[in-house]
Amino acid sequence: MYKVVASDMDETFLDHRHQIPAPNLQALARMRELGVLFVPSSGRPYQSIMDNFADVDQSLMEGTYVISYNGAFINRYGDPEPLLTTSGDRASIERLYAWGVTHRQALHLYTTSGETYVQFLPPEEQEYLKGFPGCIELDDSVSSLDDFIGDDEPMKILFMDVDFKRCHRIGEELAPTLDPKKVAITYSSNRYVEFVPAGVDKGTGLVHLAGLLGIPVAETIGVGDAANDLEMIQAAGLGVGVANVSDDVRPYCDLVLETIGWDGAFPELVERVLEAR
Repeated sequence: MYKVVASDMDETFLDHRHQIPAPNLQALARMRELGVLFVPSSGRPYQSIMDNFADVDQSLMEGTYVISYNGAFINRYGDPEPLLTTSGDRASIERLYAWGVTHRQALHLYTTSGETYVQFLPPEEQEYLKGFPGCIELDDSVSSLDDFIGDDEPMKILFMDVDFKRCHRIGEELAPTLDPKKVAITYSSNRYVEFVPAGVDKGTGLVHLAGLLGIPVAETIGVGDAANDLEMIQAAGLGVGVANVSDDVRPYCDLVLETIGWDGAFPELVERVLEAR
């Protein structure tokens, strides 16, 4: 019997407006009836994820957890004090940020306090981020982490390009300059290359959560659509891709749903897997 459904948010659980589609709200209610915890899992900070659930009946999320920052943080739902934290390597992120400044590459920089700083954004990214309130846009003249984060600790940095192939080229270019024991590279949302703490991913986050809950990881389901979901899909007892799952992740899924994430794929998951059990 599966007891936990851990799901990516953007492109998997949310629609194009970064809101929860009605079918998924119905699926949350049915999961609650079945005694299954729904656990949001995202590369975004905890509070950004919580904003997605601000208008949801809070009883549907009672007693659950939130995995944020690609598995680096775990919180009880509704409690901003994390149970598990991991910070990024500051020296590595400083070098990556300097590269972004030099190349005027659109970037997001996240801190352990939950702040999200953005810089050099093209109009299409500014439009995309309207669904994620709270981003702090830096002036193009800012060129040092000390100018804006102070004593706060950087969590991760990502570079954005609407040409996803360019994101992969950036990752390939910068990989040789990084210590793989400190920084790992992943990709998400068909627009981001992410530089995250090595050894931390949504899969390790799910394993840690299973330990907190005292259940075997075999009793979990991991649902996603992109490369930064791969480790969670592999770690879970059942790895599931929505219909729009990327080609590099699809072969690792135990099940690929017929419904696109934006349309609300979770009723299909409930019917085909949870109710069938």
